[in-house]
Amino acid sequence: MVNSNTNEIQIHKKIKEKIRTIPNYPKPGILFRDITTLLKQPEGVFDSVEIALQKINGIEFNKVAGIDSRGFIFGAAISYAQKKGFIPIRKKNKLPSKVISEEYQLEYGVDEMELHVDAIEKDDHVLLVDDLIATGGTAGAAINLIKRLEGNVAACCFIVGLPDLGGVSKLKKTGVDVITICDFDGH
Repeated sequence: MVNSNTNEIQIHKKIKEKIRTIPNYPKPGILFRDITTLLKQPEGVFDSVEIALQKINGIEFNKVAGIDSRGFIFGAAISYAQKKGFIPIRKKNKLPSKVISEEYQLEYGVDEMELHVDAIEKDDHVLLVDDLIATGGTAGAAINLIKRLEGNVAACCFIVGLPDLGGVSKLKKTGVDVITICDFDGH
């Protein structure tokens, strides 16, 4: 009989094997972890969401925020499964109403994200979801947006972790719980 821990390890391995690595994209020296190969397979999406739901079990939150754009996929699925509201954190000039914005560093450039000013109420507990954590710039900016609206970040959940790039450690130092489904060594 296979125990549940062994089964979970096997599922993690299957998820990791479905993620393609593209060297030198979007610039030389970057190893891009492409989840489109995971997404095109129904069991890839299903297993990823199921593991995320297991890992967030016991975390108290009333809203899920997904980071543009791949965080929308997993965040919306978690929001649906948990019957919680969903908040899109978008790239600049994508939201139609009054917003706050936050500029942040990527491992290969600078970008800006926005959040509707009425998306979060004071003391909301928000689960932040994205596909990948690398240097922590994007997630850090999203956390800042949530806090600026007086919300609390209950935890951050990522499908892929790149711990060698320091983002997981950076977020943990701020007191935020960080959950990853599968980690890749290197960058």
